Formats: sequence, structure tokens, C-alpha cells
Amino acid sequence: MPGIGTSDLQHRCVLPFEALPAEVPLLRRAASAQLGQWGVPAAGDEAQLVVTELVTNVIKHVGEGTSATLILEWKRERLRVEVHDKSRSLPVPRSVGWDAECGRGLHMLAAMAVDWGTVGTAFGKAVWCEIELGSEAACRRVERAVEALENYQGHGGVMLQGRRHEAALEESAIELIADLLHWTSARGLDPDDVLDRAQMHYEAEADAA
Repeated sequence: MPGIGTSDLQHRCVLPFEALPAEVPLLRRAASAQLGQWGVPAAGDEAQLVVTELVTNVIKHVGEGTSATLILEWKRERLRVEVHDKSRSLPVPRSVGWDAECGRGLHMLAAMAVDWGTVGTAFGKAVWCEIELGSEAACRRVERAVEALENYQGHGGVMLQGRRHEAALEESAIELIADLLHWTSARGLDPDDVLDRAQMHYEAEADAA
């Protein structure tokens, strides 16, 4: 499986892969790592389940070894997960019993997702699923924070990934908060009071989410 390809401005990740059972755990981990880089790790468990179902459907119904592509796209309050393959046969949910071993994948996706569907493409089809990430206001705050921290790092355009990226964001967050406290103090404000007010805003929005 090739490495993660991202565009930070669009919050989009494109992962070409071969439809093999060994690829499923790799794609699950890649999806979780990407959500961590975007600052929305809470959606990791649901995203991994969706990735498993979509990729497994390609393996079972299109064929092992088929070339396919996983796309993750963060759209503010939603995460969109798409799997593109070269088959033009659109999947249809079937009525299955609880003892059936197969056929419940699309029903599971429908139960987990806020929206899902299938669409024909120029090269085959795409099956997509959207997961709720939380309130739009909270997601906008997280999105702004990630962009601010990535700009604050000052890596000269060098793209860090995985744990190095997470560690850099964490260090940037600490330094940025410290700079803001110096800024408030320099303007005669009480840093502790500013922190308390920020905490009140956070807790109020977290409770409302």
C-alpha cells in the first residue's frame, strides 16, 4: 500500500491499494493515523469499521487483487469515506437473517452513517459513507486549530507524518499557548483569567455537542 497522500487545505487523503485481506489492517491504521493528523481522532473507531466493510466488500464482490482506492475527506462536521473500484456493478442491500454470514455489510454502514450511497464513475463505481464528527462549531474550531498549528511549526513546507507530525503539533500547541499568555500579560491582562474564560468556552461547547 503506498504512503498517505494528503492536501491539508482540502483535508483529503487518497490511498490506492490492492484488494487483499492483508491490506485491511494497513488501511485501518492509515485511516486512524490520518484522522489523528487532522485533529479528529475521536472518529477513528467508526472510520476503521467503515473502512473494513468497504474494503472487504471489494475483496468479496469484485475480487482479490483488484486495484482500488480509499479516499478520506474531512468536511467540517462529517468524515466522508469512499472506496473506488473498477466494477460497474452497484451493490444493493439484501434482506438477511441474523445468522447469515454475508450480506449485512451495507446494512451495517447504513446504521452507522448519517448518509451513504453508491455512484458510477468513469472507471467503475464508488461506495461512500459519511460519519458524524460532532457539532459544526466544534469542528470549525478543530480545523482552525490544526491549520494554525501547522503554520506555527515553521517547517518550511516540509510535510511530517505519523507520530512525528503529532509530536510537532503538540509542541506547537504548547508554544502557541505560552506565546498567547505572554501576549495577554504584556497587555495588562491576567493570564489565569484568560485561561479560565477559555476553559469555560470549551466546556460549554463540549456539553452542547
